[in-house]
Amino acid sequence: MHQGNQTAISGFILLGLTVGSEQQLLLFTLFLCMYLVTMVGNSLIILAIISDTHLYSPMYFFLANLSFTDICFTTTTVPKILADIQSQNPTISFVGCFTQMYFFMFLVDLDNFLLAAMAYDRYIAICHPLHYAALLNPKRCALLVVVPWVISNLVSVLHLSLLSRLPFCDQRVIPHFFCDLEPVLRLACSDTQINNLLILIVGGTVIFVPFVFILVSYALIGTAVLNVPSVKGKWKTFSTCGSHLSAVSLFYGSIVGVYFLPASSYSAERDKVAAIMYTVVTPMMNPFIYSLRNKDMKRALRRLLSQKSLICSW
Repeated sequence: MHQGNQTAISGFILLGLTVGSEQQLLLFTLFLCMYLVTMVGNSLIILAIISDTHLYSPMYFFLANLSFTDICFTTTTVPKILADIQSQNPTISFVGCFTQMYFFMFLVDLDNFLLAAMAYDRYIAICHPLHYAALLNPKRCALLVVVPWVISNLVSVLHLSLLSRLPFCDQRVIPHFFCDLEPVLRLACSDTQINNLLILIVGGTVIFVPFVFILVSYALIGTAVLNVPSVKGKWKTFSTCGSHLSAVSLFYGSIVGVYFLPASSYSAERDKVAAIMYTVVTPMMNPFIYSLRNKDMKRALRRLLSQKSLICSW
């Protein structure tokens, strides 16, 4: 809680990334390139899955939803970052800040649930292959996407409803490059104990329950893989999970670095670096992670790109 005079806040100032004026062009170019790679890479994943009937399976259904979520997730923050790098007055309105927080929290929670759904898909495919079609029928796959949308929306609305009741002080500088819940809470004049408790209980539950579910899924997968007699068979079985494990490590490693370290160790600069990892780097890397080691996806992408080339040649 920040001590100061209570006043009506019309907007906030985003400090952004602390760089010299001579580095702004480099930073702008870097973020623009990462944003374009994210948009193109995830769009290609979605188009490849839609256009190839061989990819009409639960695994690729979840992957298409993850790619769409990553496009929206990155768009929530990066365009504003690019605008602020070019601006001499990087401000955001009160309504704009709350809107950005809503979509940010909604999409990060949705990403989290989709990763859990993908772990469940791998568990069923490896541990119960004969029941795969029955356990992951279209209705259940739809539920595994729709229910996270509803839960993520409710969690975001709950956080913002409590935050909107707080009075803010004349201090309106956010030491971050986007409106995140923790930095904004630090600008409130009144007691934020309930908000912090909500972050710990609800936020912790939304993050750690899917994370524990992923760990348990992979523990069971590991047990099943150990029962495969040949080393080649073990590697082939577990290699189907390698891409997902890489994405999970990137996502949860940076999330823990931002939200679940002790408050006494809070560092604005550390938070910025960790936030860049899961808001920009992870969505950019996911198309590479899920396509480079996946023969079906590579084949679908080659077919899609060859079709685009033929269309352009005409």
